[in-house]
Amino acid sequence: MWKFLVDEDMPRSAAVVLRQAGYTAEDVRDVGLRGRSDNEVFAHAQAQGEILVTADKGFANTLRFPPGTHSGIIVVRVPDELPTQRINHELLRALLDLRDEALTGVLAIVEVGRVRIRRVSGRET
Repeated sequence: MWKFLVDEDMPRSAAVVLRQAGYTAEDVRDVGLRGRSDNEVFAHAQAQGEILVTADKGFANTLRFPPGTHSGIIVVRVPDELPTQRINHELLRALLDLRDEALTGVLAIVEVGRVRIRRVSGRET
């Protein structure tokens, strides 16, 4: 079962919704990482074997965070105007779409109605 670390740029409710869906999830605000650097948040996720869930586009930089070198990164790229409930819905929908995937080392970009995946090979699906 996947374990997640939810970044502070995601809705506060995202970790709660993930836990309600049966996943293990913690929020950076609950583990002393509020306001910490991307490197510190990333290091914590790696140390805990967690998939990072973030809206920070910087984590989609495959030169800085190459696929295959981490526990998994999910970047949620939906319009800021969407209500929190819809953002959480898109995240859960994406996880349902990814249910047969091994997310270790994968960069997944969640958009409204679709998920793009970057694997080690550099190919996007």
